[in-house]
Amino acid sequence: MRKFFLIVLGIFIFLNLAIAEEVALTLDEVIAIALRNNSNILLKIEELKKAKEILIQSYAGVLPKLNITEEWQRTVGFYNKDISSIHTQISLQQTLYQGGRILTTISINKDGIGLARVILDKVKLEIISTVKKAFYALRLSEKLVELNKDIWNNTQAHLEVRKKRYQYGEVSRNDILNIEASLVSAQKAYEEALNQKEEAQAILRNVLFLEEGIYIKPMIEFTYEEKEIIYDKAFLDALSKRPEIREYELEESIAKKNVELRRTENRPTISVFWNYFSNSRTTSVMGSNKGWQDYQTSGITVNWPIFDGWLARHKVKQMLIELKEAQLLKEKVKKDIGLELKKAYLTLKEAMVRLKKAESEILFYKDNFLALEEKYKKGEASLLDKEDAELKFKIALFNKEEAVYDYLVAKVDFDKATGGL
Repeated sequence: MRKFFLIVLGIFIFLNLAIAEEVALTLDEVIAIALRNNSNILLKIEELKKAKEILIQSYAGVLPKLNITEEWQRTVGFYNKDISSIHTQISLQQTLYQGGRILTTISINKDGIGLARVILDKVKLEIISTVKKAFYALRLSEKLVELNKDIWNNTQAHLEVRKKRYQYGEVSRNDILNIEASLVSAQKAYEEALNQKEEAQAILRNVLFLEEGIYIKPMIEFTYEEKEIIYDKAFLDALSKRPEIREYELEESIAKKNVELRRTENRPTISVFWNYFSNSRTTSVMGSNKGWQDYQTSGITVNWPIFDGWLARHKVKQMLIELKEAQLLKEKVKKDIGLELKKAYLTLKEAMVRLKKAESEILFYKDNFLALEEKYKKGEASLLDKEDAELKFKIALFNKEEAVYDYLVAKVDFDKATGGL
């Protein structure tokens, strides 16, 4: 029964692998896919389009308004004969002055476009940061799977050797039990590494909005370029590049203009108009003869709200409060960015220290492995001794990979903190 279950399980795994599609992608490619497919970015793109349409609408206040009204009317039972009449009206109106309301609205809507662009840039930075971290995590999980598989295989080899030595009485039963426990731990670590890899795959697929059956093969080798980082310069870059700074600057600008917009509400509105009327009419009360009557009107309209119950005054006070809030938020975000940058800077420096330590360990274990390899060739060391030294070297290499991963993640956070990825 157990054998049948294993056969069925093997067939199921084979079919899943056959259906699954592995796609090899570079970091630039996954970023491009994320920027193209991510729903948050697509939503912000639509918000930008909407802001542009709102600006176009605000220009309508500058242009004249032209209306044409055509009315047909049927009169039944009033005259000795039922008649129809036609009424036509053409109206043209041009606003000359509105207290600055139109121009202020246009200026606010221009800032609205800038704000939509900045928010889109901010979302893009977040997505790129998330994609890079997920991509690096998937690559590291692959390395971890390879290492844990080597450890498991090495532990199995040790168990086989111990069993043979046990047959000759060279080791105790307790030694066998200990190595079997180590083998169980190695197998568990290998399975956990496989789960971590699957989880990393799922996270990256989710960010890229890819289908469940697609498996990504990250085409990257962990490398780093040691560069001197000057904190003061990085802080100035952050203040000039971070979209959050520009976002709150625009929020402050909009708040200032909203104060001015509310002040225009108790100012006069001046407009000129021209109307043309054309009406068909009855020439006699008793008859049904019809004629046409055309006339025009033109003039100037002045509308000045003298007293509105202090509504405009309190609207201005409300806008002044919102302006103060925008200014306080701008100062707060500057301090938050400074703290975020400082933390990212220190984490990056710590990652560099770990890298140096990992590189020195590699040199030690590499020399040890090469020495055991020479001894094995001369018959002075066993194959298992050589494999043990090779495994320690592989662990040292993985430790460096992990240190480079920590550095790359810290670099992503640092670059994001300075406003550039």
